[in-house]
Amino acid sequence: MSDPASRPSACLVVGAGPGVGASVARAFAREGLVACVTRRPRNVAELEPLVEEIRAEGGEAHAFGVDAREEADMIALVDRIEAEIGPLEVVVFNIGANVWFPIVETTTRVYTKVWEMAALSGFITGREAARVMTPRGRGAILFTGATASVRGRAEFSAFSGAKHALRALAQSMARELGPKGVHVAHVICDGSIDGTTPF
Repeated sequence: MSDPASRPSACLVVGAGPGVGASVARAFAREGLVACVTRRPRNVAELEPLVEEIRAEGGEAHAFGVDAREEADMIALVDRIEAEIGPLEVVVFNIGANVWFPIVETTTRVYTKVWEMAALSGFITGREAARVMTPRGRGAILFTGATASVRGRAEFSAFSGAKHALRALAQSMARELGPKGVHVAHVICDGSIDGTTPF
């Protein structure tokens, strides 16, 4: 393992889809951070074009297949990035889980799965980011949300419930971690993002 002081800082984007997640990864890579991007294991191959693009622009990027709902897997991922790539300076949680069902058609299974993807995995990601950032007294943890984070909509009970929970998590973490030097923000991104346009 190299000297930690000599390694570049890393940015972890959990849920690096082709829109917001990819654009965020590109932006931080252009600022000199190593972009670590994730999708579920069955979709990890979809990250290769993004990784190749960042590398072609002179940046460094790595793709990981991980299910963010799996606590042990997220712990291992954060430990691996810290040990092998660099200290996490930024962690972005960007899993969407946008589904709609009329309330009487929303099964417990649907509600639970959406909550696991958009709320539980956000908690695990945020906690693990805080675990490594707090001792250093610096870092940023960003959660992306939607209008559903602040206002429920007909037929979006599962999505709205999960996104409300994620927003409350971010608010709680911000109040706890801000005095310790770790910035936490909940950013509402409603609308399509052109993942091909640099910003």
